[in-house]
Formats: sequence, structure tokens, C-alpha cells
Amino acid sequence: MHVLLSIKPEFVEKIFSGEKKFEYRKVIFRRSGITKVIIYSTLPEGKIVGEFSIDRIIKGVPRDIWKKTKNDSGIKKDFFKQYFNGRPEGYAIKISDVKKYERPFKLNEIKIKVTAPQSFMYLSNEHIKEFKME
Repeated sequence: MHVLLSIKPEFVEKIFSGEKKFEYRKVIFRRSGITKVIIYSTLPEGKIVGEFSIDRIIKGVPRDIWKKTKNDSGIKKDFFKQYFNGRPEGYAIKISDVKKYERPFKLNEIKIKVTAPQSFMYLSNEHIKEFKME
């Protein structure tokens, strides 16, 4: 199963360059079997730009997550601490098999109505076909 994940453009570029190998989240998918993330680069880009496979998801106390992932985080410790401030637990998605699309596209270019998710949304088989990612 796939999810559409909203990621800020600055972090998308770090994912594509290989500098950022973990995507941090306060909330994670409830459904099991999520294997692929379709990347929605938030405004000002506002496009579906690529995808990556999920190697694994680390769940834990933010301090412990940082210890395990900091060398491949692509972010500064202060940003990480601010992001998880007050949270008892968090998640780090280990990124693998990154693919940057040759022709990124806006959500309004596809037939199925999709709005940019605040965090993420599950994608149906119809979405996958529409995105031409079968």
C-alpha cells in the first residue's frame, strides 16, 4: 500500500540528494502494509515529485530516535527538538530506493480529486493508476 506524504521542498531536495535518509513524523500510519511513500512537495512547489520505499519505521522517545538517526537526519538538532517539543514519542521513517519523477505534476492535473494532505493520505489502487505508478 502507498501513502501520499506532504514534505517541505527544502527537505524533499535533501531526500533526493541523499543527505536526508529519515523522514520524521509526530503521527504515523495506522494501516499496516505501507511500503511506499509518494512525495508531495508542499507550496510553493505544490507538486508530486517522486517516491521512496519504506525500509523501516522507528518508534520511540524523540531523544532516542535522534541518537539513532542524527547522522542521516538532514536536519539540525535544534529543528528536531522544536519539531518534537512536548511529544512523548515520535517516528522516523527510514528512506530507501528514492525515485525523482522526470515530470512532476500538480494534483489538479489528474482526474481523481485529491487535495494536498496536511500530513499524509492513503492512496487507493485508482490513485496509483492515475499517478501512473503501477
